[in-house]
Amino acid sequence: MFKSFLADIEIIKERDPAARGAFEIALCYPGLHALTLHRCSHFLWCTGRPGLCLVARALSQLGRWLTGIEIHPGASIDQGVFIDHGMGVVIGETAVIGQRCLLYQGVTLGGTGKIHGKRHPTLEANVVVGAGAKILGAIRIGSNTRIGAGSVVLRNVPSDCTVVGIPGRVVQQSGVAIDPLAHSALPDTEAKVIRNLMERIDWLEAEITLQKRCLLDLAAGRPFEQISPAEAQNILDKEIVDILGPDEETSSSWPLEQADQTPSGLRDVRS
Repeated sequence: MFKSFLADIEIIKERDPAARGAFEIALCYPGLHALTLHRCSHFLWCTGRPGLCLVARALSQLGRWLTGIEIHPGASIDQGVFIDHGMGVVIGETAVIGQRCLLYQGVTLGGTGKIHGKRHPTLEANVVVGAGAKILGAIRIGSNTRIGAGSVVLRNVPSDCTVVGIPGRVVQQSGVAIDPLAHSALPDTEAKVIRNLMERIDWLEAEITLQKRCLLDLAAGRPFEQISPAEAQNILDKEIVDILGPDEETSSSWPLEQADQTPSGLRDVRS
């Protein structure tokens, strides 16, 4: 137990820039206090004796009252786990947390259903769970995975992934090591999809305008060569762009002189 205590202090010193020494960490970090109490209550819980299990639950409630972090004594937590700030963190009875995992405030490792047995998540080594994220059910989160803040994860996630959204979706997967503190550096997939749709609609409007101009000019007897493209209504309204922010990867407007080409990533739509 003392070895686990030292490992918990070391991971806090490594991952929290505000930590200035082991004595300060031991006194002022509620995540460390909650884990220390949990290791005591977990030892008593594993004995299986009703009286000691009751004491284990009482210790769990004491830790919840002192730190705002609720950890069921049945949860299995490995060494080197860091609960940063931690207020509102809830870890269920059959949850398993691997080495060097990092949990921010408001995280829930919750169960689903009323069945006995495994019903809470398993986090493998070096998983980062952003603030307010909810991981529900007897699912497994692979090692070196990041769960974005506010995400709700309901399915198994492979290793080396980034998961965002409600419900959580894997938006990135690679074998590259991640920065455990960069839990805010996550892709905005919804914004990219909306931009893609806006660009597509804008291009379709331009195409329809060209077809209409072509029919009018041919009906008027003007040669086809004299038909010039007209301006289509641009749906990239200022209010929408202000919400989404500028797109740094692709241009948000498409020249009508190139109306025979679709925006990048959509070239297969016309075919």
